Amino acid sequence: MADVLVPTLDHLKQAYAVTSAATQVTPLLESAALAKETGATRVFVKPESLQWAGSFKVRGAYWRLKRLSPDEARTGVVAYSSGNFAQGLAAAGQALGIPVTIVMPIDAPAAKRDATAGYGARVVLTDHGDRAREEVAAAKAREIAETEHLTLLHPFDDPEIVAGQAGAGLEALDQLAAKKTHADLVFCSVGGGGLIGGVALAFHYLSPNTEIIAVEPEGFNGMGSSLAHGAIETMPIGPKSICDGLMARKPGDAPFAAVSTAGVRGITVDDAAVRRAMKIAFERMKLVLEPSGAASLAALLGGKVDVAGKTVLVVATGGNVSLADFISHMNDGRI
Repeated sequence: MADVLVPTLDHLKQAYAVTSAATQVTPLLESAALAKETGATRVFVKPESLQWAGSFKVRGAYWRLKRLSPDEARTGVVAYSSGNFAQGLAAAGQALGIPVTIVMPIDAPAAKRDATAGYGARVVLTDHGDRAREEVAAAKAREIAETEHLTLLHPFDDPEIVAGQAGAGLEALDQLAAKKTHADLVFCSVGGGGLIGGVALAFHYLSPNTEIIAVEPEGFNGMGSSLAHGAIETMPIGPKSICDGLMARKPGDAPFAAVSTAGVRGITVDDAAVRRAMKIAFERMKLVLEPSGAASLAALLGGKVDVAGKTVLVVATGGNVSLADFISHMNDGRI
């Protein structure tokens, strides 16, 4: 861990200066209804679901591709992903003219597979059986990198990915300042930790009194457990979560170093809470969120964190869900 690069504020700003020219400024939406329901003074939601390719992932992907050498860019890259990084990297590769190969678990949502291919990426599917799906997909990506001489990219365990994802935090800080306020609490969902690593660093440098809450599905709380014990821990293979993008069994070294520097604590949410958050986001804010994208809102609504009298920021990370799957989640939850 001591050798893992933790990006500086200048590094984050350099990345944001580049990526902001190729990404959208996602809005900062205030919800009086959410504030009333939770007891918070103010609640802001930053819907990265409205970003290019439907999630924050394009921020880190674009910056990482910009860091390739000319030879690496010409040959192309390969990565593994269950969906959102796949789409973000494919979209960034299309914009920059860089060939992209994505290895995806066979049970990744069809909508995400189709969208990835739609951005021009080559998609390779893996069948993981009883094994951890990210381990099988990662092994296949390494094999392709070696045999085809492609640059292997990690979806979250890379300081440059962390730096690129920090753009969501820097942008939110600017938007909060424009509203003459600040966040006392930030809820941000966690898979491998690339986003929360960047967001936590942005607030650590520029709003150090803000508390950052890492939100994970039950059974996949590798970041929270690792933070609690001061070292990276791997969670056992257990039941699936509807939050398919948050099913990493452990955080990456680079994100863990970032959040350890910034001071973060973790909580978990169950599938029922996530379904409820999806429904509330749709009905009250007119936002379509995928389960992984709604986990942070579920944490706010779940009452595990005292938000009374505080100003809260919820990072809603993605909206890549088909209509059929969205309706299915609502029916499964009998909401």
